[in-house]
Amino acid sequence: MAKRSSNRSKAKPRPKTEEDENEYQLTDDTIALKKIHWFPGHMKKALDKIKATLKMVDIVLEVRDARSPLVTGNRDVDYLVGNKNRLIVMNKTNLANPDSVKLWEKWFEKEGKPFIFINGLDKKSLTRVVELSKKIVLEKRDQSNPEAKAKKKFKMMVIGLPNTGKSTIINKLANRDASKVANKPGQTQNQLWVNVNEDLEILDNPGVMPHRIVKEEHGIWLSALHAIPDTVVDLERPVIYILEYMLKEDPDKLRSYYNIEFDSNYFLDVLNLIAQSRGCLRHKGEYDYERVYRLILADFRNGSLGLISFGLPPQ
Repeated sequence: MAKRSSNRSKAKPRPKTEEDENEYQLTDDTIALKKIHWFPGHMKKALDKIKATLKMVDIVLEVRDARSPLVTGNRDVDYLVGNKNRLIVMNKTNLANPDSVKLWEKWFEKEGKPFIFINGLDKKSLTRVVELSKKIVLEKRDQSNPEAKAKKKFKMMVIGLPNTGKSTIINKLANRDASKVANKPGQTQNQLWVNVNEDLEILDNPGVMPHRIVKEEHGIWLSALHAIPDTVVDLERPVIYILEYMLKEDPDKLRSYYNIEFDSNYFLDVLNLIAQSRGCLRHKGEYDYERVYRLILADFRNGSLGLISFGLPPQ
C-alpha cells in the first residue's frame, strides 16, 4: 500500500475553550462507558456549506436543547461562526426542569452571550426570537455603521445538533411544512431556504454534531435526548442512565407512571418490573429488553417521566 505524503497542510486547530476544561456537575456518575462518536460524512459537507453561506445572512440562530444547554452546543460551529451575529436558542423548555433552566439563565447572563429559552411549539416564543434577532442585528449595525440602510429582507441561518427542533421552529414560523420534520437524527442533509414572509427568510441546515464529545456521560445525554440515532448506541446505555437518575431523584414517578412497586435501587430489578407492567415479554415469559428500552426512551423524550435536565452550569 502506498504511503500518504507527509506534506499535507494541517488544519488550523480550534482553540481550547473554557467549556473544554470545566467539569459538569453530574446528577449521577455511576456509569463508566466508552465514549460515543457520531459524525457522518454529510456533516462535514454541512460545515463547509455553513462557512460558505455565512455572508448571506444577517444572524445565526443556534438551536440547543434546554435540557442540556452546553452539551447540545457545538464548539466546532461556535469557532466557525466567529464574530457573526448570533442568538443561542434553548428550545424544548417545556421538557426541561424549571429550576435547572433558571440556573442556566443566570449563567448565560454572566457569560454575556445573547440567548433565549423557548418552547418551539409556542408561536409567541418564536415571535420573541425574531424580535430579539432583529434587535441584535440593528444594535450591531448602529455601532459599526450607523449610516447603513436596512435591508429589504431579514435573513436568518438556523444551525444546531440533530433533533434540537430546528425544522419545527422554521415550520411554525412559516405556518406550513416548509422544512422536513422527522423524529430521526440526521434527517435534513441539505441546506434549504424558507421564505417565511416578505420580511423574513430562513436558511435551514442539517444538524451537525461536534467532532469530539468531551466526556462519556455527555454521549449518554445526547443519546437520551436523541441527538444521536438509536442505531448508533446500545439502547441499554441511555436507558440505564435514565433509570439510575430517576431512582435517585424521583423514584415515586417511576412507581406511579408504570404502576409498579419496588424497594430495590438496582436498575435491572426496576427494568424487569416495567417490562412486566407494559407487557414487554417474549414467549415463555422472557423479557423483551429491546422493546422495553424503546418504550422507556420514548417516555423520557416526550416528557412522560417528568421534566428532566442533565448537568448544571460550570462553577
